[in-house]
Amino acid sequence: MIKVLVTGGAGYVGSVLIPELLHKGYYVKVLDNLMYNSMSLLPYFVDDRFEFIKGDVRDEKAVQQALKDADYIIHLAAIVGAPACQRDARLAEEVNYNGTVNLHKLRSRSQGMIYASTGSNYGAVENGVCTEETPLNPLSVYGVTKTNAEKLLLDSGNVVAYRFATAFGLSPRLRLDLLINDFAFQAVKNGSIIIYEKHFKRTFIHVRDMARSFLFALENYAQLRGEVYNVGSETMNFTKEEIALKIKDKVNYFLYFADFGADPDQRNYEVSYEKIRAKGFETTIAIEKGLDELIKAYRTISLIRPFSNVD
Repeated sequence: MIKVLVTGGAGYVGSVLIPELLHKGYYVKVLDNLMYNSMSLLPYFVDDRFEFIKGDVRDEKAVQQALKDADYIIHLAAIVGAPACQRDARLAEEVNYNGTVNLHKLRSRSQGMIYASTGSNYGAVENGVCTEETPLNPLSVYGVTKTNAEKLLLDSGNVVAYRFATAFGLSPRLRLDLLINDFAFQAVKNGSIIIYEKHFKRTFIHVRDMARSFLFALENYAQLRGEVYNVGSETMNFTKEEIALKIKDKVNYFLYFADFGADPDQRNYEVSYEKIRAKGFETTIAIEKGLDELIKAYRTISLIRPFSNVD
């Protein structure tokens, strides 16, 4: 039985990925420090193919225990997003970079790794469409720490690095700091959205498609290894204003465009996903479906405590 270690497996992406891995027949080991006391993985403790280690990627003992007998590592553990990393830059450096160094140092080179990187690595892009060859210019603590960790791993050869589009969608460990998740929440719960830099464009990916991409990497590791891939879809590239208007088609709320505020990563560009598509992976969930799910949930649940950011 193939054994997969997922760091940060109790987070936003991990809590969607874990049941998919188990469904596919993998033995799943999760290393997570439960910083946000998430109980998203409780249903899987009854499965003999599931193992949980409460620990931190910065802790050598915990990492050594977690790595034992693992065939593959899916590395999700990170302080995610520019605002969260800005609040505690030292923690972001320790977890995002030093934690990756620790994991990389202790793994066997025979253990394949799939690394959750980010499109924030590109920073501000003047013109054109970002490909995997576009020079990286990270502007935030988040972008810098993820870029440095990605480079470290890619230099080793035995890794697949995914630069994801901006995530959205429902997860057992819901995040409200993600743009679409936040906009839908504000529209439903507060009846208003204030938007700055309304013309800024970015690409989005549903969290279930992110989970699918990791399964794809496991199943096609030999042909993907040693490379970095943008993961998303050109059909999911929208401005902030366009997202807000899509929500307005579904929810009656007040929309205000402000002249203040700025995205620390200055994400305002289009991205090519041809490289991963040529390997056989495409996303499946459109913005509209993801919005319908979010709005239904927000209207149903009386209180959702906003989580910040550790995946």
